[in-house]
Amino acid sequence: MTDSNVLVAGEALIDLFPTESGRLADVETLRRATGGAPANVAVGMARLGSPPLLWTRLGDDPFGEHLLDVLDANGVPDSLIAVDDERKTAHTLVADDPDADQSFTFFNEGTATFAMEPGTVSDEQLCAVEWVHFGGVMLSAEPARSAMFDLVERANDHGCTVSFDPNTRADLWPDQSVLIETIERAVRLADVVKTDREDLAFLLDDPADVEATAAAISEYGPHTVLLTQGGDGAYARATEAAPWGAATADQSPFDVDVVETTGAGDAFLAGAITALQERGTLADAVEFAAGVGALATTDTGAMAALPDRDAVEALLS
Repeated sequence: MTDSNVLVAGEALIDLFPTESGRLADVETLRRATGGAPANVAVGMARLGSPPLLWTRLGDDPFGEHLLDVLDANGVPDSLIAVDDERKTAHTLVADDPDADQSFTFFNEGTATFAMEPGTVSDEQLCAVEWVHFGGVMLSAEPARSAMFDLVERANDHGCTVSFDPNTRADLWPDQSVLIETIERAVRLADVVKTDREDLAFLLDDPADVEATAAAISEYGPHTVLLTQGGDGAYARATEAAPWGAATADQSPFDVDVVETTGAGDAFLAGAITALQERGTLADAVEFAAGVGALATTDTGAMAALPDRDAVEALLS
């Protein structure tokens, strides 16, 4: 693809991982990795041969410079990547305890990452794309929240397909009522929602299984729901309003040697957007997405193992 018909909006930041086990407070060395869910999606799509536009904001600092280098090396266009000479690039400490859920400590306040402003993406630029994707992290603070909603509402007006990944991080939301109100608004604006059974639990009435979860999310308006289930595969549901037609898909997991799961959901989403853009069936898109997500777990770092199309097709064959 030469012209990008997908726009991904949101954070590109640095993840810092401990290089040894134990309490994060006791760790002496950290490993740097590029991250941010939207950036992972953008690089994932680029590796698959469909580089999207990425609207993000970086600080004029070594972290920002590194992110620019990585995005450029992966073929992500830089026309909507802003560099802020007054603020720093956000970073996150990731605690990856094998005996507990992965946890995050965010250093976002006052950063360039969250200084995105409404109206930055013009109507002319929106008219040139068919799909807009955004995530929940940027909704946790202003002015980024207003910038994201401005973009998405105008994308809807222009007839773009809008996808949303809640990626709910409770530590970013000091006010639970604001979290619920904001994420519900985002879900209602989206055509496609990618999530898991836990991420939107605060909006749902304890659905019994993935089928009920997908149906409950659809009640908010999205015509397609993609549910990742970790080691149990993935499930998807689309209504008649979806361009790919009403359907369900239940995808078994792929057998790969898992090294690290960071970013696997972002890889899945990169595969899903790529495949759905090609107007195949829902089942084919979910199979392709699950293959991308599985291969992304075979190395450390959210971006390091993002596969190219040949690798995915080899896994599926």
